[in-house]
Amino acid sequence: MAIDRVTVSLDKDAKEALDDLTERTGHGQSELLRRALTFYAANYQAAATDAGTKLGDYHKMLSGGEHVLLDVDFLHCFLDYVSDSDDEPDPDFLAKADQVSEYHAHEYDGEFETLDELLEWLSLCGFLSVRRSDDNRYHVVFPSDQIRWFMTRFIERSAANLPFDIVIEEGLTKVLITETRPDN
Repeated sequence: MAIDRVTVSLDKDAKEALDDLTERTGHGQSELLRRALTFYAANYQAAATDAGTKLGDYHKMLSGGEHVLLDVDFLHCFLDYVSDSDDEPDPDFLAKADQVSEYHAHEYDGEFETLDELLEWLSLCGFLSVRRSDDNRYHVVFPSDQIRWFMTRFIERSAANLPFDIVIEEGLTKVLITETRPDN
């Protein structure tokens, strides 16, 4: 079997990553670089598009242990369960959901500078899809009416400490959310 030799220049970050992997795996540098190249080739499309960034964000969310994958049917079951016969959410559920929203408001403080950043992050969770209308207005579509009321309430409360205000206009199947700045 013929072997091609390649000389590679590594910046500081790449060198540190290679050294770390060499130490953790016990494999030599050549073996790790071959594996990395093969992996990159097999996953090129994901790595070369926004999907690669989103996959990294998914991994970050899931590996931290505070997020889980959830089948949307389970989510609907939960939301059905907490609604009474008049389709009004159980007050105890709302109080706890608002507590989670308030926690996220503190967590998001300093994390998001624009509504675009916040909505992009929330769209990773699968609760909504976003399309920009203009510079500060977004069409937000939810998979169901139940998820719409739940997530609209969450967005209103979790954005409380951010450096912008939001205005939410509910339509029949989508919501328009506009970013406004207090100084405007």
